[in-house]
Amino acid sequence: MTHRRQAFDAPLGRRRLLTGAAATAAALGAGSLAARGARADGPAPRAAAAAQAPLGFAGIDLYGQNGTTGGAGGEVVTVSDAETFLDYCDRDEPYVIQVQGTIRISSKQGLRSNKTVIGLGQGAEITGGGLDLYRRQNVIVRNLRFTGADDDALSIQQDSHHIWIDHCEFSTGADGLIDIVRGADCVTVSWCHFHDHSKTALIGHSDANGTQDTGKLRVTFHHNFFDGTDQRHPRVRFADPVHVLNNYFRGNSLYGVASTEDAGVLLEGNHFEDVPFPAYSGYDESGPGRLVERDNLYVRSGTPETLGTVTEPSTFYAYTVDDPATVPATVTAGAGVGRLGGAAAPRRTR
Repeated sequence: MTHRRQAFDAPLGRRRLLTGAAATAAALGAGSLAARGARADGPAPRAAAAAQAPLGFAGIDLYGQNGTTGGAGGEVVTVSDAETFLDYCDRDEPYVIQVQGTIRISSKQGLRSNKTVIGLGQGAEITGGGLDLYRRQNVIVRNLRFTGADDDALSIQQDSHHIWIDHCEFSTGADGLIDIVRGADCVTVSWCHFHDHSKTALIGHSDANGTQDTGKLRVTFHHNFFDGTDQRHPRVRFADPVHVLNNYFRGNSLYGVASTEDAGVLLEGNHFEDVPFPAYSGYDESGPGRLVERDNLYVRSGTPETLGTVTEPSTFYAYTVDDPATVPATVTAGAGVGRLGGAAAPRRTR
């Protein structure tokens, strides 16, 4: 059954760089990347050891792209000012761009293909504006804090694919924190902390865009902390499947997940705490979507709306499911910036 509701997608009133010569040799891409780069003249904050390949849709082989490797094989540079940062973001060649300190930008600034953008330490921040991926592929964004964007903090759009957003923190933007729209595909959002915001993550920008979006918009959200954010965790149109796996939802006042316009969402192994409406099928003027829930834990929370069947993510990639009772401890210990080497929780195989 589809339940029509008043729309609540307006933001609430409350809102709680040196150039390449200074790059460290520890920069990170993805997969089995080798560290490379120039030796710094003096001590510098280090990036984490090389990451494993992303779990989920960013890791699959499609469109001639063998998973997501970001700037692997490119020059490693360290930046600490906006002009230098945006210069490297706009270059065509592969780069591993290490961000040191706070980068203040405005509006949505373009980020080209074959880049890894990774913060150094716990203090790397992009504030005032966001990053726009428009017809781009093979991009990794890790260990960065995004605050106060005057539009979207991250916009992934127009057939962009193989994008991995990992161990970032998002808050206090003017619009969405992450938008994945207009035919984007093969995206993973993992180990991120979202807080002090209303509209968190959108997949599919409008009910009228089914022709471009159907068969695309495949996204995995895993081990994220939706910490008091109000809605869109995510809100989905047309995509099938979207895999929402082992996330911690806490105090989300409007709703957790919304599947609309015949999208297919699998809600699996998540922990909901004080969430009155964990999941909707259909929302506002958008028609119903399909939603399957399994192995979730609901603590002082409502009952999710479910509908129909969903394409199994396991037809695209292998994964394991954490016990949802362990998710709050695991996610709060491991999600966000400065935690790239966080410990894994006990896991059980599906």
